[in-house]
Parts: sequence; C-alpha cells; structure tokens
Amino acid sequence: MEIIFASGNTHKVKEINEILRGVSDLTVISMKDIGCTEDIPETTGTIRGNAIQKATYLWYNYRVDCFSEDTGLEIDALDGAPGVDTAHYSGSRHADANIALVLNNLHEKSSRTARFRTVIALILDNKLHVFEGICTGEIALEKSQGTEGFGYDPIFRPDGYDKTFAELGADVKNVISHRARAVQQLLDFLKAV
Repeated sequence: MEIIFASGNTHKVKEINEILRGVSDLTVISMKDIGCTEDIPETTGTIRGNAIQKATYLWYNYRVDCFSEDTGLEIDALDGAPGVDTAHYSGSRHADANIALVLNNLHEKSSRTARFRTVIALILDNKLHVFEGICTGEIALEKSQGTEGFGYDPIFRPDGYDKTFAELGADVKNVISHRARAVQQLLDFLKAV
C-alpha cells in the first residue's frame, strides 16, 4: 500500500520510511511524487491544528488519501516553547540557530525537562483520524557531537538514555521517538481497517 505524506521535509519522509522498514508493507511517498510542490500553510497556532491543516489541504486539492504530521519540541522551563514554532524558533529554519537560541534561553534555568510531540492527521476515504506520539526527556547543557538525525536531535536526550538522539542514531531513535510512536499508532489503525 502507498500513501502520500503531506510534507516537503525530506528528512521526515526518509525517517518515516526507515521506521516502517521491515515492519510494514506501507510505502510513504512524498507530495512531490504526485506533483505537489506547494508550500502548504501552517497557520493554526497548534501542532494538532497544523497537522490537520496540511492533510486537509492535500485532500481537497488532490483528492488522495494522505497523512501529515507536525512536531514540536516543548520545554517546560520555556513555558512550552518552541512548541508550534519549533522549525523556525530563531526566526529561520536553520537548526544550528534554533539550537543556539534554545540553549541561550535555558542558560540560567535549572529545569531542562522537555518533550517532543508529534501529531499525525490521516485522511482516509474522506474521514479524518488523528494520532499522537510523545517522547519525554531533557535538553542537554550543550550541543552533542552526534551526527545522526536532524533538527534538535543534538540537544534532546530521551528519558532512560545518557545520549542525545544525534548520538543514539537512527536504529534507536526510530524505535523510541515521538514520531515512531505516532507512526505505530497510524500503522495499528491501518492494519485494523
């Protein structure tokens, strides 16, 4: 089975296909594979709302079964920021700038607890289904030397591990991450229909 992923983020498409490898015959294809090159708006102000907005856009404009996701890093000491603004927290989409701003804003904070939240919105046969995955952890004191992953992976250390996602690598991250948990819910649902 193939399903369209309403995302222009090649890192996310690759990561979801890696999560699915060996556990499902589901193949995720990108928007570009159906000729969609638009930059789908994310204007709802919430992670859940943005996920639904992107899937709905693709459904209404292309009439294909699809899913989308939105992910946010929520840091308790920053009142949930960067949250819905995770991808462009520093005013740009540059991971290093976003990481630097988070570390700077946490400089004098004693609590570094955080969570990644992923919401997946699936539109199947014109019906909406929503799934959520959460991975709790903390923000490291500094950027790790790990080279795996993308985004905030060099500073997010999941609960139960002494390394960041960037240090743990894809084999571990793709089992325990927020995205992996949301994708598993999506898979469980698709297997049941």
